[in-house]
Amino acid sequence: MGKCACKSNSSSKAGENSGCGCKSKKKGKNNYLLFSTQISAMEVSQQIPLIEKIKMEEIEQLHAVVSVDELPNATYILRLEKKGRTFRSGQYVALNVPGDIQSRHYSIYSGEQSNTIDFLIKEVDNGMVSTALHRLKPGDKVLVEGPWGHFRIKPADVAAKKFLFIASGTGISPFHSFIKSYPELDYVLLHGIRNGEDQYEKEEYPSDRYVSCTSRDKKGVFHGRVTDYLKANPVERGTLCYLCGNNLMIDDVHAILRSQGIGNNDIYAEIFF
Repeated sequence: MGKCACKSNSSSKAGENSGCGCKSKKKGKNNYLLFSTQISAMEVSQQIPLIEKIKMEEIEQLHAVVSVDELPNATYILRLEKKGRTFRSGQYVALNVPGDIQSRHYSIYSGEQSNTIDFLIKEVDNGMVSTALHRLKPGDKVLVEGPWGHFRIKPADVAAKKFLFIASGTGISPFHSFIKSYPELDYVLLHGIRNGEDQYEKEEYPSDRYVSCTSRDKKGVFHGRVTDYLKANPVERGTLCYLCGNNLMIDDVHAILRSQGIGNNDIYAEIFF
């Protein structure tokens, strides 16, 4: 579950589901309406179109799994059929397996023009949703709700600005979507990871634009944290800086950028929990 925060705004991605607590002595495959007061048959009939509409909306939100592509360290790419669903790069959706009330928000990994809608997911210990999604097979269904979010690039900035993308772990997802959606971007991508195995699909980026910063081995482009890299390589003023990952990294990077003369209006952030 994540939270979107761009310093001036923050909105929770968390959701809560609750049941009515009613229990029926009769069990069956049909759906029942439970009313606490007497109503007429006409009033019941008026509720049926609403129920059918809700059923159809849920069916439309079901996307079939195309593939689950394995990556090192319990990380994988979940690829779903797109079904005409539109989104803006940088947005996120809620995913869950039908029949399970648990859901979790994930940033979209694929580009806007991709034939599938993809998600870069790391299976978390005792994580109900990430584990359930990892076990899916091609043809299985996933309930997709959204998209939401304002962590996006302004079209007018694409050709006019330089970009610095700074990610930790799977926080690279929205930046992969940016780069696939806008191949003409002038950018550098800093990726903070523990070891070289976590350079997710590094071949997707030109070697002069992707800088992996590994803290536990020397298999990345730079040995150390993204904060160490930024201190050694000051950012040019006027660069638009987008940060995505854990809140500690974002707080530290934000302070470094401000000390180097980057204005608050040129820094955008999304926090992953």
